[in-house]
Amino acid sequence: MTNSFPEGFAWGTATASYQIEGAVDEDGRGPSIWDTFARTPGKTANGDTGDIACDHYHRYAEDVDLMASLNFTHYRFSIAWPRIQPTGSGAFNQAGFDFYQRLIDKLLETGVQPWVTLYHWDLPQPLEDAGGWPVRDTAERFADYAAETYARLNDRVQYWTTLNEPWCSAYLGYGNGVHAPGRQEPEKTIAAVHHLNLGHGLAVERMRSIRADRQLGITHNTPIVAPATDSPEDKDAARRADGFGLRMFLDPILLGRYPEDMLEDLRAAQVDLSFLKEGDEKLIAQPIDVLGINYYNPSTVRRRAEPEPEGTVRLYPGGGDLEGVKRGFPESDMGWEIEPDALRRLLVKIHTNYPPIALYVTENGMACKDVVADDGTVDDPDRISYFDGHLRSCRQAIEEGVDLRGYFAWTFTDNFEWSFAFTKRFGLVYVDYATQERIAKSSAAWFAGVAKSNALPEAAV
Repeated sequence: MTNSFPEGFAWGTATASYQIEGAVDEDGRGPSIWDTFARTPGKTANGDTGDIACDHYHRYAEDVDLMASLNFTHYRFSIAWPRIQPTGSGAFNQAGFDFYQRLIDKLLETGVQPWVTLYHWDLPQPLEDAGGWPVRDTAERFADYAAETYARLNDRVQYWTTLNEPWCSAYLGYGNGVHAPGRQEPEKTIAAVHHLNLGHGLAVERMRSIRADRQLGITHNTPIVAPATDSPEDKDAARRADGFGLRMFLDPILLGRYPEDMLEDLRAAQVDLSFLKEGDEKLIAQPIDVLGINYYNPSTVRRRAEPEPEGTVRLYPGGGDLEGVKRGFPESDMGWEIEPDALRRLLVKIHTNYPPIALYVTENGMACKDVVADDGTVDDPDRISYFDGHLRSCRQAIEEGVDLRGYFAWTFTDNFEWSFAFTKRFGLVYVDYATQERIAKSSAAWFAGVAKSNALPEAAV
């Protein structure tokens, strides 16, 4: 197997608006659910917020210059919905659009292709006050926002992602509540799943009617699930975990229907499915050009033998007997197991089970306990090894016929890591949050070399 990647392979990095921008009260931006959640005592590490984050709103030009110096060909960033439509409906904010115009201008000036994600979890707070993603109207409002943003920016942006990781929005936001808006209502999660899927379909339909020749898609953190044992109970647990995490999203988008086994399970769990309307699956299954896959760690599950611990908040409706287990792999600073080959298996599974579509790994990365040495450098060999292993798995997947066209390292700079706030570092670039100084880590130099040569080193790290 050659170490080279196909000609034109995209070497990118990715970020999210709330995690890096800061400037939450500037130039007409309205509040998002993450502003509210982060300011709620006890929700984030040390009570920190993204009010300043990495100050990217003011330092974007510096960041883009650094990005270009590291040989990135693409930059995937998200637009803050409340920055350009403060209440989630009604009037749009020109000052918000002006920021993203400046960012896109700077990217193109330096030779980096912009890749827009329309939604990376920062729902305008007024829409959550009206019910959030479990309510159908939120899908309609998202389509309006997506269409207006696309109409204004499609002249210079070729690649568009509607939603980032709707699994997190639905299950972590409305199930166990560890993400904004912090609701613990697992019975509402499937309605949220459906309206996120519907919002994607409605947005693609509207965007395609405005301009048809752009690359439109969605990004999912679909799991690759394995049963802990070969027992029928554990195999069924894996089936359901795969259903909640992968098939409830990919099946309606790529096959035009929800998986019948999951609908049966949900009915058996007495989940109200009245939000499913005739014609919805057709709306969701709008043709798309690209599918983004975010991958960090494998998933192994079993059926819980004992009753749930007192006070457990379920992630999935009717899924209280599902239990994740670890298999003894090395772990990142997030406590996530590291198994590079699982990424290959995931890509091959999607390639095998769904109609042909261009795939991109739109996030992949590792949190490490990075420190600045006395000489001012940041050495992160574990992250280099992580990238090397996962890129070799990507290369193997291509050899096996997967139409994989790019890889985006998560993430460009250290940032506000959601409920973990500033306690976890995923970046290729170290950020001193007190001074906002940027220091490219050793992994950044390694990745720049790979991107420049379009190939991995001969020997694995």
